[in-house]
Amino acid sequence: MARAADYPSQTIKIVVPFPPGGGVDVVARVIAPRLGELLGQSVIIENRGGAGGSVGATFVAQAPRDGYTLLMGTASTHGTNPNVYTKLGYDPVRDFVPVALITSAPLMLVANNEVPVKTAADLIALAKTKPGALSFGSYGTGSNNHLIAELLNTMAGIQTNHIPYRGSAPMMTDLIGGRIQFAFDGVAATLGYIRSGTVRSLGVSSAQRSAVLPDEPTIAESAVPGFDATAWFALFAPAGTPKTAVDLLNSKVNAALATAEVKEGFLKLGNEPVGGGPDVLAAKVQSELQKWTTIVREKNIRIDQ
Repeated sequence: MARAADYPSQTIKIVVPFPPGGGVDVVARVIAPRLGELLGQSVIIENRGGAGGSVGATFVAQAPRDGYTLLMGTASTHGTNPNVYTKLGYDPVRDFVPVALITSAPLMLVANNEVPVKTAADLIALAKTKPGALSFGSYGTGSNNHLIAELLNTMAGIQTNHIPYRGSAPMMTDLIGGRIQFAFDGVAATLGYIRSGTVRSLGVSSAQRSAVLPDEPTIAESAVPGFDATAWFALFAPAGTPKTAVDLLNSKVNAALATAEVKEGFLKLGNEPVGGGPDVLAAKVQSELQKWTTIVREKNIRIDQ
């Protein structure tokens, strides 16, 4: 009880379950310094990548329940992975306590310039005339952008082929080179390509338009009503972490999100600050788990470890 009352009295570690330099890592490094200032302790980042975020998530699930080891969780660790992996070292609900939903970001639907389409509706119409002829890329089987593309296939009633890659960079290289016809990728990753005309933007995956690209229509408004899928980033603590620590962390995350430098840092990445109480994040996890269950079963997407 005394240790809980003194929290935090030492350095706090945020485990990023992906390699340095990626989207999750950058989000963590935007908020960590300001969060550290507000908590009065250093907040450091530790990268533990592997198995679509599962390695880092498992590490935090098994960490001491004292509030000093946190997870930067994502739509993969707490949405798609539990549906895709046949064996997972953690339970996304039982093994964690939600702290705060930090940001949410749409993915851009982009196409190779040689594909004769200008909108998401055009792409769907083309796919319907040529079933199985178009291919899309992803960061890997079972990844967030793989399942988002499969969600488009299902909701739009089209059949396109999945080509997995080892991350965004090789996927975009093949998209530009014409070896795949379309893909979903983050705003930060595609913004330069879109503005230079290297690839063609067809729409935004979220229900609302992107604050960074407000003129780009959503897929929901232009082609597939109800289509809504995002990348999101959130802080979790191991289950059993004292409520006093969780509540303090939540209040300081929300305070950090309200500062101009953190807001601007996220918007430059195409991420929009969210915040709210732990209940907001808990509801997000439940909705994500339910969303992907049907798609994974329908497409028979499974990864054996």
